[in-house]
Amino acid sequence: MPTFHTYDGTELAYRVMGEGEPLICLPGGAMRAGAYLGDLGGLSAVRQLVVLDLRGTGDSAVPDDISTYRCDRLVEDVEALRRHLGTDRADLLAHSAAGDLAALYVARYPQAVRSLILVAPTTRAVGFPFVEREAREAAALRSPEPWYASALPALEEIWAGRMTDELRAAARPFLYGRWDAAAQSHAASSAQQINSEAARAYYGQGAFDPAATVAALRTLAPPVLVLAGEYDGVTTPDRAAELAALFPESEFAVQRGAGHFPWLDDPGAFVRTVTAFLDPDVHSVQAGGIRLAHRMWGDPSAPPVVLVHGRCGSSATWTTVAERLAVRHRVYAFDFRGHGLSDWPGRYSFELFRDDLHAFLEVRNLAGATVVGHSMGGAAAYLLAERQPGLIGRLVIEEAPPPFPLDPPRAAAERPGEELDFDWSLVPSTDAQLNDPDPAGRELLGEITAPTLVIGGGPRSQIDQDDIARMARSIPGARHVTIDAGHLVHTERPEEFLAALRSFGVG
Repeated sequence: MPTFHTYDGTELAYRVMGEGEPLICLPGGAMRAGAYLGDLGGLSAVRQLVVLDLRGTGDSAVPDDISTYRCDRLVEDVEALRRHLGTDRADLLAHSAAGDLAALYVARYPQAVRSLILVAPTTRAVGFPFVEREAREAAALRSPEPWYASALPALEEIWAGRMTDELRAAARPFLYGRWDAAAQSHAASSAQQINSEAARAYYGQGAFDPAATVAALRTLAPPVLVLAGEYDGVTTPDRAAELAALFPESEFAVQRGAGHFPWLDDPGAFVRTVTAFLDPDVHSVQAGGIRLAHRMWGDPSAPPVVLVHGRCGSSATWTTVAERLAVRHRVYAFDFRGHGLSDWPGRYSFELFRDDLHAFLEVRNLAGATVVGHSMGGAAAYLLAERQPGLIGRLVIEEAPPPFPLDPPRAAAERPGEELDFDWSLVPSTDAQLNDPDPAGRELLGEITAPTLVIGGGPRSQIDQDDIARMARSIPGARHVTIDAGHLVHTERPEEFLAALRSFGVG
């Protein structure tokens, strides 16, 4: 492992995983060796992880002065690592007890931080105390688990102030969203990875000045992500949300089904959330209870256009068209649930995709925007336009599956073997609806009041062009054009696609 010498000469070690921009990772515990973070669920495929072993843990040296284990004094070790790496402004991730260390660090060195990610962070540095009621409510969520009855007494003892290694071990299932073999192995390594003497000193008297820290955090310029596990009783979602509210520019996310180690409970969900946050071109909103990642182009004051991708795609498929439209429009493109960097909740239907679009328009205050939907996104758009007259200003439906039963029906699809950037379960769910769509979808086409342009891809498309023409005739006043490009009109023939939009008054 590479090492460096910190301010007092103590030699500290760190692990490096992955390529790209470095992300400094601070382990919790308190004072647990960084090995338990692993590669943070595969986050090393996105960023270079620099995982510090705090002094006296893992491969780092034990200091001559044990008082330097105190949290506020560890701040200078983090700063020494940043300087050692030659990074002017660091992206910083902190887990659990390291949330307090990170809070003190950014309060002392705000100019050295580009972004901050707090994962299941503790909150002593800002003066938020442990609330037993919240911890009990979190524990009660686990009552259906087979281990609950045997683990709860240990947790009761801990809440009563009696902490032993045996009680800590017995209560560990509460820290994980799934108490499976991986979680049990991870938990078993805890005792040998924690420096108990250092952990006692970490929260030593004088470590924190909450009033001063809160005042500093309220003026922090860099963006902050606070990520909580749904089942976490160490830092409950409510307490994490309270912490997030301290920062001027913060994003708050709750990972469903996760405990105190969310990258273990659902690596994909964890990596998608963190990746979206770290990408400066991607933003996230909570819309209808789902985190929707999205991209934006153009002048915020320009007329809005919302681009809606097709099945198994993402907002990135619109980049070429979006950049061209952004000359005269404020352009938005989001990832539907189950796609790209948005949440993958596991339940999918055309109606839920319709609801994603509806929620996105509302949360971004985009009533009256032009909506351009491709394929599945086009279906979501016309389903919304049927039920919400006036919400969509102008509607463009590109190669959307018409609401007529497929003849012959689509056969069951087989999942590809490679890793996917969408949730495969959405494919069989929507295939079933394509074969037997809700009759209301076609019965309500006549209720669409938005000016509508329907674009077909011609004979190379797998969608029946006669059905597309039939759908266009069913929408009052709709224009129908064909661009011989197949199903992917806007990617295969962007110039002709944009020309069709201009003739419709968009662009």
